[in-house]
Amino acid sequence: MSISFKDRVAIVTGAGGGLGRAYALELAKRGAKVVVNDLGGARDGTGHSDAALQVVEEIEAAGGEAMSNGGSVTEYEQMVEMVAKAKEKWGGVHVLINNAGVLRDKSFSKMEPADFEFVIKVHLFGSAYATKACWELMREQAYGRIMMTASSSGLFGNFGQANYGAAKCGLAGLAKTLHLEGAKYNIRVNTLVPLAATRMTEDIIPEQIFGMFAPENVAPAALYLVSEDAPNNVIVGAGAGGYHSAWITMNEPVILPEAERTVEGFAAHWEAISKRDGDFVPQSGVEQTGHVLAAIQKLAAGG
Repeated sequence: MSISFKDRVAIVTGAGGGLGRAYALELAKRGAKVVVNDLGGARDGTGHSDAALQVVEEIEAAGGEAMSNGGSVTEYEQMVEMVAKAKEKWGGVHVLINNAGVLRDKSFSKMEPADFEFVIKVHLFGSAYATKACWELMREQAYGRIMMTASSSGLFGNFGQANYGAAKCGLAGLAKTLHLEGAKYNIRVNTLVPLAATRMTEDIIPEQIFGMFAPENVAPAALYLVSEDAPNNVIVGAGAGGYHSAWITMNEPVILPEAERTVEGFAAHWEAISKRDGDFVPQSGVEQTGHVLAAIQKLAAGG
């Protein structure tokens, strides 16, 4: 089976280096016309560069088609303009990989509100802005493949990354809602949790194993999640050639008798409430609520 992106137009944000560059190059290699978006600058979001132009040159040298875009994901109007230019040149936008990001790591006690706000704006707002700029076009086309980039910090936490973790967990939640809203328009939305050796992680991944985490090892998962036959509403981790799925689960609810619906009653039943036995993955918040109500009704009926 060969997965092709021929006749597809793809936007990759933050594609001037690292993971974004790897995605852009592989998409182009497989036939996509690629918008290489990158504001440039340092990993804390300051400064500018011509990184996007360099990636476009690489793609064109290999016989592919690409255009650069220096718009900031934090400016919605610039994302709208980016999508409009892609549509004008190539007729549509079929794939969006939200990859742009920054780091401003500090322990929460030392983190300034501005550092928290900026990281949230780039990752969460930036992905929402780029997605919103594509959304109506993808609905009209009855085709769209969107990938959010989360993180193990967002799913599981990481010391010194309260801002980053909050943004990344938010992206997983955004994807879960958009997959519901986009389903009838053939828009699929997935979440990737990558681990790669880039300038964002050069002081996180130990030097002796840094080479194992090439961005090219993440690209297979990313491209599958935005391919025509992609799944929908999945969270996938990728790094160093290892791939896994992650889930947000719930267990069977424990329905307390009215007399025990107290702080003490809850505490007394905490062991049962916190058990992982029989946990499952609700496909929406409505399903989660419905499952709790069903358990209540079953108990009331003597089940």
